[in-house]
Amino acid sequence: MTRPTTDIRAAERADLLTILDIYNHAVEHTTASYDLEPQALAARVAWFEARQAQGWPVLVAVQSGQVVGWGSYGTFRDKPGYRHSVEHSVYVAPGVQGSGLGTALMRPLIERARQDGHHVMLGAVDAENAGSLRFHERLGFERVAHFRQVGHKFGRWLDMVFLQLLLEHPPEPRARPPGR
Repeated sequence: MTRPTTDIRAAERADLLTILDIYNHAVEHTTASYDLEPQALAARVAWFEARQAQGWPVLVAVQSGQVVGWGSYGTFRDKPGYRHSVEHSVYVAPGVQGSGLGTALMRPLIERARQDGHHVMLGAVDAENAGSLRFHERLGFERVAHFRQVGHKFGRWLDMVFLQLLLEHPPEPRARPPGR
């Protein structure tokens, strides 16, 4: 069976309801986000408008005319000394996770961050999310910190792993292990 063609493009205001649905599914069912309550559309619109005003990218993955994933990056911390570092987010709709959409979104985000002169891209991943950790490592990210019990969701304490990618030199691609 062939995979549907995936187009990656800049997000538009009309995409926000689907972006919100994908994000809220993660909020309600996973530890990919440590938000505890689903977001309202008004909050996602404000987020999108702030990203646009600050020049941060928001990309969507589209298959058969439907948004099936999104990714963005923005400020790591709101202090001038961190201005060369960015933190990214990538979310893929349930049912198409593990199909390469995350990579399809991350590659242009990484390239854009390089072109914009950023030095480091960071990702924060729940320590139990082995798939996301492998995904980041295949893209050249390295684990740099493991914070114990910094989150609490679904009645349990959660550990967070920070991964970073130095953007000055493109990393060598890592082979995907067989069967993954």
